[in-house]
Amino acid sequence: MPDPSSAADLADFIGLLGELRAWAGTPSYRMLAERVGPLMRPTSVVSHSTLVDAFKPGRRRLDMDLVMATVRALGVSEPEAVRWRQACIRVHAEAKTGGPVGVLSQLPTDLATFTGRREELTRLIEAATHQRDEEAANTVVISAIEGMAGVGKTQLAIHAAHQLVRSGRFADVQLHANLRGFDAEHPPTDPSAVLEAFLRQLGVPAQQIPGTRDERAAMFRDRLRERHALILLDNAADENQVRDLIPANPTCLVLITSRRSLTALDNATPHQLDVFTGSEALALLARIAGHDRVAAEPEAAARIAEYCGYLPLAVSLAAARLRSRPAWPLQHLADKLRDGRLSAIRAGNRTLRPVFHLSYQELDEPLRRIFRLLGHHPGPDTTPAQVAALADIPADQAEDALEHLQDEHLLTQPTPGRYELHDLLRLLAVELAAAEPEPEPAAPLTRLATWCLATGYTAATTIGTPNLTGITRAQAAESARFEDYDDALAWFDEEQHTLAAVQQAAAEAGLHQHVWQLAEAQKHFFVVRRHLDDFLTAQHLAVAATRAEGDRKAEALMLTTLGGVYWMAGRLDESEDCCLKARHLYQATDDHMGEASTLIAHGVVKTHQGDHEPADELFSRALDLLDGPEALPLRAKALLNRADVHKSHRDRRPQAIAGFREALTILRQIGDRHSEAFALGNIADCHRLDGDLDTALDLYREQQDLARTLADAYIQAEALLGIGDTHAGAQRTAAARHAWTKALALYEKIDHPKATEARRRLAEQ
Repeated sequence: MPDPSSAADLADFIGLLGELRAWAGTPSYRMLAERVGPLMRPTSVVSHSTLVDAFKPGRRRLDMDLVMATVRALGVSEPEAVRWRQACIRVHAEAKTGGPVGVLSQLPTDLATFTGRREELTRLIEAATHQRDEEAANTVVISAIEGMAGVGKTQLAIHAAHQLVRSGRFADVQLHANLRGFDAEHPPTDPSAVLEAFLRQLGVPAQQIPGTRDERAAMFRDRLRERHALILLDNAADENQVRDLIPANPTCLVLITSRRSLTALDNATPHQLDVFTGSEALALLARIAGHDRVAAEPEAAARIAEYCGYLPLAVSLAAARLRSRPAWPLQHLADKLRDGRLSAIRAGNRTLRPVFHLSYQELDEPLRRIFRLLGHHPGPDTTPAQVAALADIPADQAEDALEHLQDEHLLTQPTPGRYELHDLLRLLAVELAAAEPEPEPAAPLTRLATWCLATGYTAATTIGTPNLTGITRAQAAESARFEDYDDALAWFDEEQHTLAAVQQAAAEAGLHQHVWQLAEAQKHFFVVRRHLDDFLTAQHLAVAATRAEGDRKAEALMLTTLGGVYWMAGRLDESEDCCLKARHLYQATDDHMGEASTLIAHGVVKTHQGDHEPADELFSRALDLLDGPEALPLRAKALLNRADVHKSHRDRRPQAIAGFREALTILRQIGDRHSEAFALGNIADCHRLDGDLDTALDLYREQQDLARTLADAYIQAEALLGIGDTHAGAQRTAAARHAWTKALALYEKIDHPKATEARRRLAEQ
């Protein structure tokens, strides 16, 4: 086999190709063309005349794809094929008459500090080299690299371009233009001027360059016809700026970078660039600041990367500052970044804030206002409905604004309908909101908190939250509607972090009523999902808000609820303390119903402390205070709890059944169907404990039917657990296991701790 490295020039290389054909047995050009076609990228039909031309001495250039397919078709192994590629690249580069490499190379220098981006680089290279279908094979490849300011679009494009050229791709011509789409000191570059520069670089005499943009674009396309060219268009303002800079030849590649989405550009493949991963950010920090310094302070290095929001430009600026300050420990810079963030991210005269601010300045004023208002949003992300509340505009306008900001890469949309600001852009929004305040600075947060409260109240009523207070139905009527229990519960799941952030921000802003009402709206959700830590946090804020507001009745209500949270968490002493404080406040305001509610809550605590007699007394005292139609809900609650105490004593079980049935009558009268279902289950428990299994089974099934009507998975599971226990008592093991298995599935569906009880029963049978 001939040695391709011995080729002194292009003519030698072509001669060696002929020797390789002879080494392979001198197949006919027609036969060889049939072998070469399937090896082309993409697969194509190669005529025998095309192959004959490739073996003719005196050619000025060769098609790299055709050469490599021919070499492989002649039986060369893959390692040897690599040597033929390298030789082909070398002889073209050294050709005196000009050739694929070195004829015109305008690419900027590749950065020595380029780090990471393996997946993104792979996708770019694949898009440039592997056109997958016949249609794509007849069109120029356009890759649009998009992302927020400072995310590293230009560096990725330059690195990809150099890697492609080093591999022998697009080796005839490489053109580059900075289009200055986002430049504080210069307007966007005129495409006509770019075309003039490109034509000059392609050897067109100045006097022959046409005067109009259309004519220049036509000449540009003609000059690149049948040439393997790479055009890098950096920092594009929009689609109109780049359309005439795109050749028509399918052997060309156009790489475009922009802070703006170029969705209207035909045949362009978008490549969305996100911030670095943590490991990539640390690798860049080490590469610039020094591996030893980063290795010596790994925790401080991780904090620097985090404070930079893993944004490549921010990390590189921070690293460059460390490099220029060799005496600084990394911890010193980390502390500066923690305290200063945007101001502290700089190196020399290069700072981050102007880079971001330029993107903001490019917006129209209505969009600038929306961006500033996002600085008032305390949550981790936002939705069109929330922005509509912040800005006091219709929801469709808010959605259009958010989509536009996403197109400008000032926002991301990680999931449909939810939008996020990068941490550093959030800081900019906060700064701008303070620098250009609304006429009423507190109004945006107040509107957002009001929306959260009204929508939360509607969701709370949909999931059957008992004893809601603090918001009028008229306010709630203006909020979103929910189809059913699951829909409303899903809303709470999605918005729990936003609700927590808004409640905290409202507390800091002195919006006391919103604070405790937001806690009230979420209380049943917290119970259903068993988010007790979140419940405690919300409720402590609520108690503090009512005290700051001086509303003693609301404070008593919030203390009572806080006591209930402590009870659910097993912190019974703290629960009892809340009950006593709330009762004192109700007594001071002569609120008998409120006092009765605290007596009931205190009785529940005593029950769980094992003090049944004091609990019985507390429930009875509550019943003495409850009289009249408005007291019926609390009266039913007191009866249920007192009967529950009696249920555990065999000799008091008739009293328990009587109490439960009296409560059941009230619950049906007032239409509290959820509590009615619990009452049915308790009566069933009494009959099962007394050995009246048939009556118990009928009552559990009635409870199950009611729970299905209410679409309440927890009560259904409770009924099934009781049904299983009843079957087990009658020695019907298979029926018991069937019921417990169904109960377990429901408990697991709602992630309820009682799933453990169902598993234990199944394990013991």
